[in-house]
Amino acid sequence: MNQPLAGYAPAPVTARMENHGSHMLKVAMQTGNDLLARVGSMVAYEGFIQYEPNPPAVRQIARDWITGEGAPLMKCSGDGLLYLADYGANVVVINLNGDGISVNATNLLAFDAHLQWGVERVKGLAKFAGQGLWNTKISGQGWVALTSRGKPIVVDCGGGEDETYVDPDALVAWSPNLKVKGKRSFKAQSLIGRGSGEAYQMAFSGQGIVVVQPSEDSTDRLRIRG
Repeated sequence: MNQPLAGYAPAPVTARMENHGSHMLKVAMQTGNDLLARVGSMVAYEGFIQYEPNPPAVRQIARDWITGEGAPLMKCSGDGLLYLADYGANVVVINLNGDGISVNATNLLAFDAHLQWGVERVKGLAKFAGQGLWNTKISGQGWVALTSRGKPIVVDCGGGEDETYVDPDALVAWSPNLKVKGKRSFKAQSLIGRGSGEAYQMAFSGQGIVVVQPSEDSTDRLRIRG
């Protein structure tokens, strides 16, 4: 019976975080190296791992989370292997080396608990979106896992004068040092995105990357807060 399923067995552990296929994250858990993960994302685990949903430290840091109800995170601690997923979405693993990334909260799957993180307003968009948009910035030395509705593209903005334009509903993450501004386009409103109103894009410039998913899932995306 095991022979036909042999190709699906876990591979040996080679890193703190790694993909098991395109749609699942494998995390090597160790005591003292806790993980923060999206609530409900655990699909399996081996060993002894404990879970604490929305711990006090998370509630304090994320009081301005874009949902307005606190961060939907749980603290995972212990020893073993932990497997996470988010409704079959693609999983993207990033190893931060002292740098940072700004992530749409709906695309945040897990990250090392020792990383510095917080919820902050996206600068340069207030005049286009009322009170502005909010995102989660993570920085330091450690691992982060994101989700994408389909295989994403990572656009290198380079350092030139040209700007990179992204539909907000397809945006996953970007380098926090990039300059961001909003752009409205009336002529392109029937060609960009799926909204019935005026077309609205986010323009990025500077040195860094932008991660874009092939899906305009507007369910609880970068939410405008009053």
